[in-house]
Amino acid sequence: MSASPFRVERWTTASRASVVAVALLIAALALGPGYFSDNAIDKLTTLFVYVILATMWNALAGYAGLVSIGQQAFFGLGAYFAVRLADGGMPVYGALASAAALTGLVSWPLSYFMLRLRDGEFAIGMWVVAELFHLLVNLDPLIQGETGTSLVALNRYGAFARHAYTYWMALAGMSFLLLLLFALLRSRTGAGIQAIRDNEEAAASVGVEVARTKRLIFVLAALGAGLAGSLWLANAITFQPKTYFSPQWTAYMIFMALVGGLGTFEGALIGAVIFFAIEALFGAAGVWYLIGLGATALGFALFLPRGLWGWVEARYGLSLLPVGYRLRFKTHSSSPAQTPRLAAQPRRK
Repeated sequence: MSASPFRVERWTTASRASVVAVALLIAALALGPGYFSDNAIDKLTTLFVYVILATMWNALAGYAGLVSIGQQAFFGLGAYFAVRLADGGMPVYGALASAAALTGLVSWPLSYFMLRLRDGEFAIGMWVVAELFHLLVNLDPLIQGETGTSLVALNRYGAFARHAYTYWMALAGMSFLLLLLFALLRSRTGAGIQAIRDNEEAAASVGVEVARTKRLIFVLAALGAGLAGSLWLANAITFQPKTYFSPQWTAYMIFMALVGGLGTFEGALIGAVIFFAIEALFGAAGVWYLIGLGATALGFALFLPRGLWGWVEARYGLSLLPVGYRLRFKTHSSSPAQTPRLAAQPRRK
């Protein structure tokens, strides 16, 4: 039998260079408070939060196939737990990190109920959970219903220190979650996550532990959303339940993942940057801004369903942060667009 004319590869020169470039960019951003203004620091902190939200929702829906329209449940819980822990005497930045961990802990038992639901039932069920958490938080006397409260513990820090510490925590949290998700998706568990998305029964038949794998990604997405909520609170200081438990947060997550490229690692990052830029330019337009976001998302769903990076991958075969494997022709070069066609052909004996 002749040798196969194809080879399986994961890393390319472009992907290695991209990983190095990302590492250098993060190292450079760590020096930001020494060079940027307070306004620039706040905006970058916002961008880091958007990246967390986009990548976590993309991991849940794009890779695991668990489409949730209620991730604001965990965003709001992260902010609420931060307020509660800080009010109880915990150092404020320790409270922010602990709030994310506590949100992930709450999501663990919740997953035993929610992951029994499928497709639309799961999506709507998560929205119901978010509303339930919203109502429960309103019952806390500290929160004073929809009046809300503030993270007063941050007043112990000067303006520069508060901006810098929040920035560094957001950068560290974003970097950690990106690295964790990248490693997870490149592992055997990551292959199982994507197999479940494609066909849950088939994944189970080849040995994937479906329930455990789905629970893992569900808890990770909840923890990430909780961290994003606590960081947003540190930047905004005030906490009002109706703001943090608003469905708009999940709408933003969906927009970023859809525009960037659902189910691609690079797509979520690109979507977050695009959304951040659109908000900076048109956020003051009020309701027209929201209408524009909706129309843009609809346009992508209809005419570019794989998002910007999904289109780039399909057109040019480019993968900068690879989490899967690629099939390449060994003997002579072929265009990226030809690779899927060649890979689909049966091997000649």
